[in-house]
Amino acid sequence: MRVLVREQIAEAGIDLLRDRFDVDVDPGGDLAERIADYDAIIIRSGTELTAELIERAERLKVIGRAGVGIDNVDLEAASRRGIVVANAPESTIVSAAEHTLGLLLALSRSIPQAHAALKEGRWERSRFAGQELAGKTLGLVGFGRIGRQVARLARGLDMDVIAYDPYVAAERFAELGVERVESLTQLLAESDFASLHLTLTKDTEELIGAEELAAAKDGIRLVNAARGELVDEAALVQALRSGNVAGAAIDVFAEEPYSGPLLELENVVVTPHLAASTEEAQDRAGLIVAEQVAAALEGRVVTNAVNIPAVAQDEVGYLGPFLPLAAKLGALVVELVEGNPARLDFAYLGELAQHDTRLLTVAALNGAFQGRVEQAVNYVNAPILAAERGIDVTEERRQASRDFTSLVRITALFSGREVVVAGTTLGREAEPRLVRALGYAIEIELAPYMLFAVNDDRPGRIGRLGTLLGEAGVNIANMAVSRRSQNADGALMALTLDSVPEPEVLGRLESEPGFADVRFIDLSKT
Repeated sequence: MRVLVREQIAEAGIDLLRDRFDVDVDPGGDLAERIADYDAIIIRSGTELTAELIERAERLKVIGRAGVGIDNVDLEAASRRGIVVANAPESTIVSAAEHTLGLLLALSRSIPQAHAALKEGRWERSRFAGQELAGKTLGLVGFGRIGRQVARLARGLDMDVIAYDPYVAAERFAELGVERVESLTQLLAESDFASLHLTLTKDTEELIGAEELAAAKDGIRLVNAARGELVDEAALVQALRSGNVAGAAIDVFAEEPYSGPLLELENVVVTPHLAASTEEAQDRAGLIVAEQVAAALEGRVVTNAVNIPAVAQDEVGYLGPFLPLAAKLGALVVELVEGNPARLDFAYLGELAQHDTRLLTVAALNGAFQGRVEQAVNYVNAPILAAERGIDVTEERRQASRDFTSLVRITALFSGREVVVAGTTLGREAEPRLVRALGYAIEIELAPYMLFAVNDDRPGRIGRLGTLLGEAGVNIANMAVSRRSQNADGALMALTLDSVPEPEVLGRLESEPGFADVRFIDLSKT
């Protein structure tokens, strides 16, 4: 496989990739002409991967962004093509938080202005008298990884920290001694300093505008080392000139390099997008994204994928054995339902319910579509395909599991008919096992080739099935038999086979007296 490192990353990251793949480190050339030759590309903020470029990338499987933001990648276009987009969100936490703190200090003590004046020979102590951070209220807009690190540092300076983030659980605020506020308006009204720590989306673009600044506490000071587009620049300039906002420290701008009106204001501190620019952060970003690209190309779990449900590193070991189980169950239930299901309900029972199971649902959808659609299917575009086909997907987790420590159950609904399959993992090798199908409790390996035969549970049925398969040269690897109760009329025979039976063999079985339902299922593609 071929990897293009379009922008420079740490040598350790390049070495990791070169041990596994054919790697080109080349920041030049026409990307539109070359991108079709690569299975992976690594970029930073200087490369724009548009929908047009992604459409040309016929081989591309993964885009690695050595940094936090992914706004220079058309995520929708990549996802539709099944391309994994991964970044390095933890690489810049320390450097971005420290730079934010540096901007806070520079803003409160007018350090850059005093430095510039003294360099020009002016000793102006009274002009640059500042204010202490201790005892002041810092409002954090966004309480993700970087926001929480800023909170830790600010608490060390005896600041009172409040934060607004509707997507973070209340416990995370309490852990750091941070007060959770209910709205952005409340945060701005109570803060002496406000710092932004959000990603850029349609909902957050120009989140801080004229209305928000007018409602803010008089004399508030604003820090932005996240994304320039989060703030309406014209509104900020006006608020700074009026004094409603006493000062601002800005590291990021909507258009870079920046040459706008903020540079003309004395109460503004500016830096040229330096928050992530430390040697340590750059090295971490390069190595992390190289590891993510390698994982994607080698079919392993990509923990930092932004278009696949994220999995914490400590969860990978636990969830890993359940991924092939979920994929096989997804493929099995769709084959058994014999049509495009209207709904797929996923239930995770027992110990498994204590974990984030979203990735297992994606794995099951991936299995369900393998070999059933013309385009390539993977964890990225499987949920998109389900939505395009009008399949309603639900997920639930329940602690109770009567017979197994952990259980995965999938229910498919089609034309008023319901088909349920369930499975678990057994043994040291965590072997995927089927424990329920076609209304019967049964235990058998989820193998590449499986045969299900519902019969009237009369003597000789097992022998007849074995005879017909044997005459056709089809070897039975394993077999399990189940009936619903001692007095039930019907029974299920589930077999794993070493080869694919010819259609005429299956036809003979279906026409054999006593056999009500015969299904051959090919799971070899999952």
